[in-house]
Amino acid sequence: MFEIFTEHPYLTTVVWLIVVAVAATILERLTTRWLKKFMKRAQIPPDVGNGLIVTARLLILVGAVVAVLHIGGVPSDIIVSFSALGGAAVGFASQRTIGNLIAGIYLLVARPFRVGDYIRLDNIEGIVQEITINYAKILTPNNTVVSISTQRILDKEVTNYRFMGEESKLYCYSFELNFDHSLPTEKLERLLDKVIEQNAEMLPRKPEYHISKLTSVERNYMFYIYVEDPKDIFRLYPKILREITQEWDKARAPTQ
Repeated sequence: MFEIFTEHPYLTTVVWLIVVAVAATILERLTTRWLKKFMKRAQIPPDVGNGLIVTARLLILVGAVVAVLHIGGVPSDIIVSFSALGGAAVGFASQRTIGNLIAGIYLLVARPFRVGDYIRLDNIEGIVQEITINYAKILTPNNTVVSISTQRILDKEVTNYRFMGEESKLYCYSFELNFDHSLPTEKLERLLDKVIEQNAEMLPRKPEYHISKLTSVERNYMFYIYVEDPKDIFRLYPKILREITQEWDKARAPTQ
């Protein structure tokens, strides 16, 4: 038998190619099976899990091709170059999947917000509807759902309106309004108090406000609304804003 391989050297190459192909196939099947079990156990979304499986298959394919090149007698410097190129291709192809996976795990562990919280991500705000390894869904005030990838969330400034005081079940929504100096401070705050009192009975805690900035041109006030259900923010914020605007316009209107 050894004489056959000696007389026909190409047979050795064929045998090694078969061994590499069988080994790569077995490794791919075992890896895929393990990843599917891991996805089910860790409740990883299908799109993320499929990305991991594709990445694993690419790695196995690159390894098999490198082994075949080595068996075929290709110079080592060419093999190294191909390995680097293949590794770069795999890394580029899996960058988004792996990045989302890491970001999703971080969000689930660190928990800067949770389902039901009212949050703001840069210029997007609303109620968190769902958090997965891959994305977060946010219900906005105009009743649309925005899906943001977990990797993008880590690059944004997150504001969580969950009140961290003694009444931890409350949400404290804050907003800023600017007023010029056409009205004296006493008269301005009197109309603000009127709007606050009109809405205090329907809220678990009385709304508050304070002056945050004073310039020669305007006065800036911060307002705080406390609610138990974050959906109430969708209704109360525009309501209070409209009432303040109406009282402001009425106070500035010339008397007849």
